[in-house]
Amino acid sequence: MAQYVRGPSAVAIIRLRNPPVNALSFTVIEALEDGLKRATADPSVKAVVICGENGKFSAGVDIHTFSSAEETRRAGLPAFISVIESTEKPVVAAIEGIALGGGLEVTLGCHYRVAHVQARLGLPEVTLGLLPAAQGSQRLPRLIGLPAALDMITTGKHIPAAEALKLGLVDEVVEGDTVEAAIRLANKVIGQPLAPRRLSLRTVPSLPNADAVFSQALARVKKQAPGYMAPEFCIRAVRAAMELPFAEGLLKERELFTVLLTSGQARALQYAFFAERAVDKWTTPWGTSWKSASPQPIRRAAVLGLGTMGQGIVISLARANIPVVALEQDQEHLDKGRKAVVAVLEREASKMKKGTRAPDFHDPARLQFTLDFKALRDVDLVIEAVFENMALKKEIFRKLSEICKPSAFLCSNTSALSIDEIASATRRPEQVIGTHFFAPAHIMRLLEIIYGRQTSPTTIATAVRLAKTLKKVGVVVGNCHGFVGNRMMFPYGEQAVFLLEEGSTPEAVDKVIEDFGFKVGPFRMSDLSGLDVGWSSRKEQGLTGASVPPGTPARQRGGRRYSPLPDILCEKGRFGQKTGQGWYQYEKAGGRTPKPDPWFHNFLAEYRATHHIKTRFIDQEEILERCLFPLINEGFKILGEGIASGPEHIDVIYLNGYGWPRHVGGPMLYASTVGLPRLLEKLQKYSEAHPDVPSLQPSAFLRKLVAVGNPPLKEWMSYAGQQRNKL
Repeated sequence: MAQYVRGPSAVAIIRLRNPPVNALSFTVIEALEDGLKRATADPSVKAVVICGENGKFSAGVDIHTFSSAEETRRAGLPAFISVIESTEKPVVAAIEGIALGGGLEVTLGCHYRVAHVQARLGLPEVTLGLLPAAQGSQRLPRLIGLPAALDMITTGKHIPAAEALKLGLVDEVVEGDTVEAAIRLANKVIGQPLAPRRLSLRTVPSLPNADAVFSQALARVKKQAPGYMAPEFCIRAVRAAMELPFAEGLLKERELFTVLLTSGQARALQYAFFAERAVDKWTTPWGTSWKSASPQPIRRAAVLGLGTMGQGIVISLARANIPVVALEQDQEHLDKGRKAVVAVLEREASKMKKGTRAPDFHDPARLQFTLDFKALRDVDLVIEAVFENMALKKEIFRKLSEICKPSAFLCSNTSALSIDEIASATRRPEQVIGTHFFAPAHIMRLLEIIYGRQTSPTTIATAVRLAKTLKKVGVVVGNCHGFVGNRMMFPYGEQAVFLLEEGSTPEAVDKVIEDFGFKVGPFRMSDLSGLDVGWSSRKEQGLTGASVPPGTPARQRGGRRYSPLPDILCEKGRFGQKTGQGWYQYEKAGGRTPKPDPWFHNFLAEYRATHHIKTRFIDQEEILERCLFPLINEGFKILGEGIASGPEHIDVIYLNGYGWPRHVGGPMLYASTVGLPRLLEKLQKYSEAHPDVPSLQPSAFLRKLVAVGNPPLKEWMSYAGQQRNKL
């Protein structure tokens, strides 16, 4: 776990050995402490170097120990770091690869730090709902000052070695052998006084505007993640470093950490961390799984359609060094798409590290823009990114089936349309798959991967590998209208509008959802994305209802409640931010700041009177439950049908594609936190009050789980197959 060796001259080397990332388990920490004791006791040793094996220092404490009772009982890592600092022989950290979390905190106990130029350093505990509790919140501000320490600790970002050097976090950055450089430094400082290098003896560098710095940091984290405890607790811990002696600051750090550790938020964030690793494992209802799949290499890809989404997909492929052919229908759209793509890529290339050769995005072997379908003959994979029209997509796939080589995979960036119907237009349905990117495609992490009835395991595995290559989180799901993410969003948006009919306002609904943790509520999001987007889709499917005759309390279509409110706004040209008016009003077309709209409130009152709707006060609890519980209920239907392989898959989709607050862990984890019996009870209550709203009727799978005793989330899927057999 830790190797102790005598280095050259008078330097001992303690090497971390716990592959793959040298995580700091209890056993590793004990071995490190034993090595340091041996070095201290050896009179021939004058200095110590601590390093990691296989080009990595340490990724920090093993996350599996965060929730253990032993972790909270033992001093563990903090005590060892104090031992390092109190050593009378200089200790130098040789940082290669990564020094994260507890790994970086170990280096802060050392007297000197040397980093390789490619190393990255950070304290990412906040992303797991925690704070750096092995003295990191107290040592880092003493070393690099308040503003930089607050930024690192509250964001959890990883910084490169060059930036660490500028901040004073490391003493040297080297391009060669880091351990050799650390040994040279250790020999140089033998005999020099160590008190100035002991961070526990320092005070935080004073700032005349320290209160303003803390206030700004607090305002920033509250805006970025409303209701998220960890960033605020990180700020409180850093403030303790400024206001309290070191020993008292450590007590405050431990106190704050314990509160976070026992909070539901830390559990949710750690669940999210592991859920993203669990989605690599997928199964289909007919028994196919990731175990039977072998991905094929993608040496050259193509994107068909250079609208906003297609542009983002081209950028993503080019970033990943996959040669791309970009196809459009006419010269005007091709030129517009080319200009947008190249502008982004060249802007990113200009920010590359000095001395790094920038890719040539004008080289057609790397990035080719064309109007010629024949240019797709030799690509390994095509991603179609035209607008949502089934007839158009089938026509394109029919043509792709004829032109592309037999081994090419055919992907559709559809957000809702049937993959099976698209595949029916080809001679190779087993090689057709949905790759639903999220806008903007070159920024959003999520890639929803949709298999059809005939999609082969190889095709699925290839799409999953592509997601990894693009540095995206790929989640494999089955084929149904809207797939997983958009299918669950429909009842969420539907209920939000029903709440307006019954007496609420856009401002009230958005506030409740944003207080829950979403950055943007349903009506602000609708204005941002454009009301006309959904209207166009509804018109194409014949689903608009602006012309439904007034005069009844419930407007219905096909026996179910339907609100024509969004359709009416669109007929009046109120598309949201792009027109300056939607659910809110804006200072101008394209404005970004929503304001309550007196016209809309008057219109809403007239609408209710026309349809004889008796309004009532709707409290925050009902708003939250009416919006979120039907969404979650749809998730249970999806699990029961086998569309998603597990609740983690749904949660990862919502965390990475729909802005669900990470500190709540995703809709399905939230359901388990609320308790399935309570969820069922509430849905039954709302369903009885609104019998013409199918999304409020509890799913059969939810009823099954409650009937078998409300099992924990990890056991849900063991009942899903049983449920499908009965349906």
